[in-house]
Amino acid sequence: MAQSTITINDVLEDQNSICIINTNALPAAKILKKYLDKSFTNPFLIKDNFKTKKASIHLIIEPLKSKKEEPSFYIKSDDKDIYLIATNEQQLIYGVYTLLEEWGFRKFTATDYYIPKTNQFIYPKNFKKTYRPSFEYRVLYYPDAFDKDFREWHKLDWHKDDFSIWGHTFNELLPSKLFFKNNPEYFAFYEGKRRAESICMTNEMALQKIIAKITQIISDNPNATFLSVSQNDDTVFCQCDQCSILNQKHGGPQGSLYFFLNKIAKHFPKIKIVTLAYQHTFQPPINLKISPNIYTLVCPIELNRAKSISSDNNNLSFEKTLNNWKKLTPNLYLWDYTVQFSNYLSPFPNINTFSENYKFFKKQHIKGLFVQGYADGPGDFSELRQYLLAKLLWNAEIDIKAITADFLKVFYGNAAPYVQEYLNLLAINQEQSKKALDIYSGPIQNRNTFLSPKAMDEYDLLLNEATISVQQDSILSNRIKKLRLALEFVYFEQSKFYGTDTHGMFLTNSEGKKQVKPGLTERVQQFTTVCNELGIYELSEDGISPNKYYENWLEISKNTTVHLGEKLKVNFLTPPFPDFLGKGSASLVDGIKGHTDYNMNWVGWYGNNPEIEIITNKIAINRIKINFLDNQRNWIFIPRKIKVYGYINNKWIFINEVENIALKENFELKSKSIEIIDSKLSGLERIKIEVENQTELPFWRTRKNKKPMVMIDEIELYNQ
Repeated sequence: MAQSTITINDVLEDQNSICIINTNALPAAKILKKYLDKSFTNPFLIKDNFKTKKASIHLIIEPLKSKKEEPSFYIKSDDKDIYLIATNEQQLIYGVYTLLEEWGFRKFTATDYYIPKTNQFIYPKNFKKTYRPSFEYRVLYYPDAFDKDFREWHKLDWHKDDFSIWGHTFNELLPSKLFFKNNPEYFAFYEGKRRAESICMTNEMALQKIIAKITQIISDNPNATFLSVSQNDDTVFCQCDQCSILNQKHGGPQGSLYFFLNKIAKHFPKIKIVTLAYQHTFQPPINLKISPNIYTLVCPIELNRAKSISSDNNNLSFEKTLNNWKKLTPNLYLWDYTVQFSNYLSPFPNINTFSENYKFFKKQHIKGLFVQGYADGPGDFSELRQYLLAKLLWNAEIDIKAITADFLKVFYGNAAPYVQEYLNLLAINQEQSKKALDIYSGPIQNRNTFLSPKAMDEYDLLLNEATISVQQDSILSNRIKKLRLALEFVYFEQSKFYGTDTHGMFLTNSEGKKQVKPGLTERVQQFTTVCNELGIYELSEDGISPNKYYENWLEISKNTTVHLGEKLKVNFLTPPFPDFLGKGSASLVDGIKGHTDYNMNWVGWYGNNPEIEIITNKIAINRIKINFLDNQRNWIFIPRKIKVYGYINNKWIFINEVENIALKENFELKSKSIEIIDSKLSGLERIKIEVENQTELPFWRTRKNKKPMVMIDEIELYNQ
């Protein structure tokens, strides 16, 4: 029977050859030689002719014959040789890496790869396969994608090279610091005022300024393919008379936006203008044609990440939105959010949804994807996430289970079975909870679902086994150590939330003082040290560093009090907002004052006025101290007024009040204490506190459909 495969042998006679006929194929040939030489004992020789007796690998560039053809590469063979044929240099390099992967080579991260040691490689005879990607544009915003070799191996594009300006760009195209003072009419008329956060889409002079700026940007970046003309990361849009007419005619704020974009696209017909379908411009315009050189990047922020898009009935409206966009433009890209942005190190069981989602994107004719992860900072399972997503961006139909198993086997060695079980258990526990998974959630929100104490114990046992299995290998041990950081982070966050309760960070001594559990602060310090050693320089999108996290821990450790109201019964006469219940009414009298994280024990009222009753049982007090959060960036403000009433002899009596509390523009996160001192507080059966929230948002934070929130954590009672 005739031999059915071509064999590349590692023997010295008649040296193995990589043959090229195009000088521009030389870079790809050098890459192929570099890796094959690491695998074979004897090096390959790069030749510029095909006269070889042994089986050879030929690299050939055949340029596209017409503009209608898409760049691609194919690998074929005859009875003796293997041919990599591509339409350009980049595609030929992609072909080289594809052949290497078929022979077992792997590049897991920018620095971690696998080279098979062998004396031969085989390839089927008389075979041909053409390779084209599932998506024409593929950007992965993860740590190792910053490395050019990693991107080329995984056939990724890079927005930092391809865009002259990227992302939210209105302020770059029309800087408010240069123009707002003298020309406020260039900017959005919003909620009755000119606002610097956005642009007036119908102001002709603003348009001309932007066109001039774009002309300069194009001149400075002649090789860029794309240019972003996109709203700032805000919800402000223009409501002037002319813009409002367009918005009413074309379905909303996106109407005036695309009216504006069409003018820019017409002025720069050879430039691909990219804009974000984001927040108030998420829906497509109606009764409006979009210029053919406008590319829309759809940004679905609020999807449930616990399920694949196509399996969740709650996503039907999103599918409808995509379908409506497809009717308007063939140039549809998508911004995929794939990590938990509020807590990079917290476990986030969405990896099991990747495969079905990317099949869905392909089926929906999404042309390109920007896949947002941890940027350049490592997060939980960042290596596996970026590897799988890179594979899916190229081929949405891959066997994701096989690719995952292949990665785990090499990357975690003997620990692979335990890591796989850990991944599976995270997904199972999340699925069984039937709760949504949000990109801005965290350990506190998920304390009763996949991050329950019981689940945490199960994960801990698995990672203990993983640690033991690789304890003789320092590289593998460090990889498991990184996974364990996630459990440590969850434990620390939840311990802050639980306070003096079970699983909390504090113990209470005989005098009622709170003390951090022995050894816990040292664990947080060690967590910080390991993060720094592993290059984890930030723990969330907000940029908190491990060192700052430790500083905050020390502040929280001291942010306790002993007062007479601890453990008293508290009733909410006005129910708090469901998303911000803390530990319920107990949060307000547990002796632990809130820090700056509004997820941590703060109780919030959104757009209404808190009324709180404390059963004081006639204790002797003369001072009430109420702690409020001031976080104006998230629409959390100190109150306008506080009134206190006492219940005695079967009736409520007015005690005292604090009013006209000054509200000043301030984006620093801080807490503010407000006190009421009055001897009439003593001996009351109950105390009622009425807090008057801000009646409207201050002008510097006015946004459509937003209301002011007031947050309280700890109401302290004293007799002094």
